[in-house]
Amino acid sequence: MSDSIKHECGIALIRLRKPFQYYLDKYNNPMYGLKKLYLMMEKQVNRGQDGAGVANIKINVKPGHRYISRYRSVEPEAVSDIFGKIDKKFKKAHKLAKETKRDTGIDASKDATWWQDNVAFTGEVLLGHLRYGTHGQNEIENCHPMLRQNNWRSRNLVMAGNFNMTNVDDLFDKLVSLGQHPKEKVDTVTVMEKIGHFLDEENQRQFLKYRDKYENPELSDILAEKIDLMRVLERSCKDFDGGYAMVGMTGFGSAFVARDPAGIRPAFYYIDDEVVVVASEKQAIKTSFDCEYSEIKEVTPGHALVIAMDGSVKEEAFIDRLEQKSCSFERIYFSRGSDPDIYHERKKLGRLLIPQILDEVNHDLKNTVFSYIPNTAETAFLGMIDGLEDHLAKERKKAIMDGILFEEELEELLTFRPRVEKLISKNVKVRTFITNDDQRDDMVSHVYDTTYEVINKGVDSVVLIDDSIVRGTTLEKSILSLLDKLSPKKIVIVSSAPQIRYPDCYGIDMSKMKDFVAFRAALELLKERGLENILDEVNLKCLVALENGTATSENFVKAIYEPFTNEEISNKIAEIVRPKHLQAEVSVIYQTVENLNVACPNHLGDWYFTGNFPTPGGNQVVNKAFVNFMKGVEVRAY
Repeated sequence: MSDSIKHECGIALIRLRKPFQYYLDKYNNPMYGLKKLYLMMEKQVNRGQDGAGVANIKINVKPGHRYISRYRSVEPEAVSDIFGKIDKKFKKAHKLAKETKRDTGIDASKDATWWQDNVAFTGEVLLGHLRYGTHGQNEIENCHPMLRQNNWRSRNLVMAGNFNMTNVDDLFDKLVSLGQHPKEKVDTVTVMEKIGHFLDEENQRQFLKYRDKYENPELSDILAEKIDLMRVLERSCKDFDGGYAMVGMTGFGSAFVARDPAGIRPAFYYIDDEVVVVASEKQAIKTSFDCEYSEIKEVTPGHALVIAMDGSVKEEAFIDRLEQKSCSFERIYFSRGSDPDIYHERKKLGRLLIPQILDEVNHDLKNTVFSYIPNTAETAFLGMIDGLEDHLAKERKKAIMDGILFEEELEELLTFRPRVEKLISKNVKVRTFITNDDQRDDMVSHVYDTTYEVINKGVDSVVLIDDSIVRGTTLEKSILSLLDKLSPKKIVIVSSAPQIRYPDCYGIDMSKMKDFVAFRAALELLKERGLENILDEVNLKCLVALENGTATSENFVKAIYEPFTNEEISNKIAEIVRPKHLQAEVSVIYQTVENLNVACPNHLGDWYFTGNFPTPGGNQVVNKAFVNFMKGVEVRAY
């Protein structure tokens, strides 16, 4: 993606279903679960950039022994930093085990009880999180997993997630009405405290039920066995409005994964005799556990996967399902393209763009060179080339069927192939350390290497495909100028995603209207055509709706785009991103929403492009974001 979009978070959960001794005996390694967690997190690093965290719970340890361990890091290589520290603990423990064997003759390194009594992170429940924070500073305190502590095992809660709530203010007020005093008004705190509150109530309910039948400390164990996590989720999540895949672990070792009712955020799981595994991406599970893709299941929207203290698993509904609107932008960019479903979807996105591309270059493939940027756009590029090959095959058949060709023409027709070149590549060794805007723009151009002498100057058109064009800044500041140095006749920038017109509020940090080049294009078109009154009309509707509490009912901002066709907005975007000094003609092509839904038929969450938000809170966020724009206030709207 030439325009960097901040990522969404990633989750990883592993529940060892057998006693710790089993893994020690079979794999001869006390770090079996940790190594698997490390792999799962590394395979999802593409989802988080600000930091990472891991937590671990030991299920059957004696009182007086620590049973919850947690490390978090905001270092640049956060995952490596965390597991490097954990590895040091185990190296020290191995040394201690050797000394014990030397002194007593007992090989402590083969004893699971010794490991769990003496070393942290030797528990059966492991949770990892990769953070991109859409709110708050990049500090340790904002990193997941979050921990809610209590001296009763059954009241401890460890949570991490990939989520954003649109109604944080309402959730905060409800916590206050319950008598709580939350330390921050952020969704991470409010979500954990709300679930924690109902976990406390469930503890109390079970305590009252069994206090006359059992004495402490046996009563404590009974509570752990009887806690109904599904009931806790039913009561705590009913007011949530947002996209979420939340993972929680209790102090007694049970765990849950809860997915939002519209299936906005992804969550997948795999179960065998040894483990229960959950992750944000199938590829992380596939690679780490070498299982078949058919064995990896999707957590049903509005359902929770609950793993009991004994390792048994159930998936049940905790909230009424909404129409499924799994995020399509996830498929275009955020998830790893090595997932077979995503790979084929991205190829199809490229293939479906062929009619628009052919029209833009007047079907002159002989004088057109095709390329892509960045590397994540390569799969869509391959699909685009497949589509061109299909087009050429039809043209050959038509020409042969329509009449007799001279031998020279026939040979040219049969041997012609699309011209493909790697025109721009990123030089990762160059860092844009200069902060002055003018000088930094010059430095940005040197981050990329350009391939010269492959373009026929003044004759060839260049078609460059990208994942998406959001802000247009990198196109304007560097990419178009670099391509212009090759002296093409025309530059066609192609986005495999449709025009991003509306903010996100479910986990990806795209929250300010003015950042979107499609929105800027609509503003200029309104001005050119004397339709600026529409801005005031929309603003008034938004203000009134926000004031009287009806802003969740409708997305009023759609009216900004209604006077214009997609092509008119794309043409205006081409004007906006075109540097003044450019010699080549520039045009911009965006994927259509219809084709996006054809390519990703099971992921119809397209609110970025259509404004059709899957929850009421989305409408409120977009209306508030527009009001913020009109006021000149640069804050996120949720």
